[in-house]
Amino acid sequence: MNEFFIKYLEYVFMFMCGSMLGWVLELLFRNIVMGERKKKWVNPGFLIGPCVPLYGFGLCALYAMASIKIPIENEIAANAVLFILMAAAMTLIEYIAGLIFIKGMKIKLWDYSDLWGNIDGIICPLFSFFWAVLSALYYFLIHPVINEWLYWFVNHIWYSYFVGIFTGIFLIDFAVSMNIMTKVREFAKEKEIVVKIEDFKKRVLEFKVSHNLKSRFMFTMQNAGALRERLRDYYDDFVNEINNEKNKIKKRNK
Repeated sequence: MNEFFIKYLEYVFMFMCGSMLGWVLELLFRNIVMGERKKKWVNPGFLIGPCVPLYGFGLCALYAMASIKIPIENEIAANAVLFILMAAAMTLIEYIAGLIFIKGMKIKLWDYSDLWGNIDGIICPLFSFFWAVLSALYYFLIHPVINEWLYWFVNHIWYSYFVGIFTGIFLIDFAVSMNIMTKVREFAKEKEIVVKIEDFKKRVLEFKVSHNLKSRFMFTMQNAGALRERLRDYYDDFVNEINNEKNKIKKRNK
């Protein structure tokens, strides 16, 4: 089989693994570590299925960078520089992804606005530090496993059939999800706001719970028919929050 094609399949395989493992990581981090869990867990990311593409691209980047030889004799120092470079690459991927959605879709996928040193609420030093820690864990614990997986994959190339199935499902999911996001973008442009998608999904879920409506965890955003109505509720809350902040400032200035 063509070597280029095998390399392509390897990276698609890594993207698949990274996207799905990243989804699990985000789910646990947001709902347990960050204490966001209430009655229902919110599906992380903008896709319908259990997939966060940011982590897929991130895993591919980490895999490619793990083979870089830092020209420093001290192994500890060399590894530290490598992990900083990995964290910088992950931060850059995070910033580009966040910026594309904010500028192009009027949607904020995550929000670090309350954290010190943040840039546009997309990246911040704290999460760059987390990326560095994750890079170290990847290098020592995950990279050897990934190499074993890829070795197995190359020697069982029939598995590319399942990679093809994943690719097909992913593209369908992406198309359906982007159709929903486009409707959100239209509303956001109309109201001249940026929709924080995680906050919006939580409000949709809370609305369903409070009205005893059937809620599917994996398909929080699927009901496109009621989407605009929920967006209006989100906008009303958004305006109320701004007015409350203005009133607090007025009271402090009196």
